[in-house]
Amino acid sequence: MTRSDWISILIGVALGLAVGLFYAWSVSPVEYIDTSPASLRSDFKADYLALIASAFDGTGDLARARARLALFSDPNPADSLAALAQQRLAQGRPGPEVSALALLASALSESPPNTPVSTQTARPAPPATTTPTSTRFPTSTSRPAVTSIPSATPGSPFNLESKEMVCDAQLAEPLIQVRVLDASGNEVPGLEILVVWDTGQDQFFTGLKPELGMGYGDFTMTPQTTYTVQLAQADLPVTGLRSEECTDSQGETFPGSWLLVFLQPEGAP
Repeated sequence: MTRSDWISILIGVALGLAVGLFYAWSVSPVEYIDTSPASLRSDFKADYLALIASAFDGTGDLARARARLALFSDPNPADSLAALAQQRLAQGRPGPEVSALALLASALSESPPNTPVSTQTARPAPPATTTPTSTRFPTSTSRPAVTSIPSATPGSPFNLESKEMVCDAQLAEPLIQVRVLDASGNEVPGLEILVVWDTGQDQFFTGLKPELGMGYGDFTMTPQTTYTVQLAQADLPVTGLRSEECTDSQGETFPGSWLLVFLQPEGAP
């Protein structure tokens, strides 16, 4: 074959590719119909999960929520939902959306698959009201083995049960740690806690760290700053929270944290 023949062949191949690409991209592009949620872009997946959580928050149908989440083939949907709740809280997304994600993560953690959700809540003995003046917050990764979803009694306020300074050198930063219990001593997830200081305010929710408890939430304190904490369903705020200096056995100092326990009174109206 001559050189001109090769040039003609190459020109023909190039024109064929150009026409084919134009047809595939502009004339008849590929259309995805009824695709699986698992194939969605990451931000669309997050929106889809938020919609599933909002639907569960409105209906309480855990079985239906599990069926929808199964489309993602996620082996640990509770952990993914809790992480998404923390991410969206940091992004300043609406509180109800974050709360719904936290509630669904809590429900999945507390009710194993194929286990019916009971309408009666187990009633363990309420926690002791006296606590040591310096204690380390539990860091166990085990989750409570209960088969019901704890929830606050509608209209019943929470009272501050204990306020304790925590000296734990292993905490990277000083924290305001909050634990919320219902009248039966069960931890309550998805409750909003407001934090106010002289130059700003913020919020966090219980249940976003299920490895520390469904009723647990925390907020990082800045040294030399005084905070006021208000549980959204409590009558009175907790004021004057400031990181105090702690000393370990070696004489080294480090900033201390605070642990607040809120309890819903028995038989509250």
